[in-house]
Amino acid sequence: MSRPAPTIRALASAALLPLMLAGCMAHPAPEIATPTPGLPEAFFFAPDADARTALAALMPMDDPAYSALADAAIAEAPSLAEALARIDSARAGARRAGAERLPNITADGSVRQNRINTNQFGEAGRQGFVPSEQTTYGANITASWDPDIFGQIKAQERAAIARIDAASAQAQGVRLALLAEIAGSVTDWRVIEARAAAIDADVAAAKQLASLAKVREDAGIAPGFDRVRAEATASSSAVRLAALDSERARLIGRLVTLTGQDAASVRAALATTAPAMVVAAPPASMPSDLLANRPDVAAAAANLAASDADLAAAARARFPRITLTGIIGLAAFQPENFFDEDSIIGTLTGAIAGPLLDFGRVRAGIDAAAADKRAAFAAYQGAVFQALGDAEAGYGLVTAADAEARLS
Repeated sequence: MSRPAPTIRALASAALLPLMLAGCMAHPAPEIATPTPGLPEAFFFAPDADARTALAALMPMDDPAYSALADAAIAEAPSLAEALARIDSARAGARRAGAERLPNITADGSVRQNRINTNQFGEAGRQGFVPSEQTTYGANITASWDPDIFGQIKAQERAAIARIDAASAQAQGVRLALLAEIAGSVTDWRVIEARAAAIDADVAAAKQLASLAKVREDAGIAPGFDRVRAEATASSSAVRLAALDSERARLIGRLVTLTGQDAASVRAALATTAPAMVVAAPPASMPSDLLANRPDVAAAAANLAASDADLAAAARARFPRITLTGIIGLAAFQPENFFDEDSIIGTLTGAIAGPLLDFGRVRAGIDAAAADKRAAFAAYQGAVFQALGDAEAGYGLVTAADAEARLS
């Protein structure tokens, strides 16, 4: 008695068994602990609550030089343009990752000519029943789709979306740093102008004193020592005044770099008259608020989320991928028969493929993704403590400067 032929279900089960076993035998993805860093309840050097002000009060918003240079930087600064381009790149990557979850449809056409040896067909070939040359005309529409049973493509999409958040936070950080440096440079320029005015007054007073001492010396009323001392004071003040030019040049060069403007445009903006400077108290902030508002911390957190999704995608590479493919087309030996009903052809295919014996390739990918996640978490911790350190240092410097001013 003959053995019955195996059914399609049995053949499919036999084909799937090795792949399923390979997925089950693979080690699970490593668990990477990412605890939230501990934060103090308040900053050590923070001012009293009644002395605090808003962050915007620290910016010289009423200074026309700051307004002009800030607007120019937002429009043309190379560093900000680079950051914005990285956002566009991240968005394109997310669109690509999302499109991978949808079917891929392609179209193709072909004309193929074959020449064969008719002798291989025996008497039929020698008598001309089999043509020696044959032209085939074809056109196909092919659709393929991965249903993403195990979620690898979805994890890759999550990683791409997280990178948009990271790029956006980095761009916001570049923008804030740009405006802060411009504000600091404009403020330094105004301070230099005030110092120059004070030194000018010192030089004029010293020259006047030297002139009076010269008159007294010529009249024999006073010794020449008074004149020499006054002239030395005037000379010293003139040297201090000349030294301010190097500081002006440094600030102009810095603003050229920040704004993308030429030196003449920067100098023209700084030549505008500024209102009287008002020194504001440090802004109010809590450590938890700092984590919520610092762009570099937000970018590090987004990069950590992206690395977590990358690890999930790498772990899902252990499992088989199922691909569904459908083809519908036309094929004919004569152009006039191309659109006949008999020329229609079609194919529907379901395929499954997965790692069986890859000699550690998938595992190496998982280990690399796990290491990247550990590095991203370390970078996140570093960003948090960098933010805390910057805030403490800023508050401490303001407190020390206020104490020094009270003593002077």
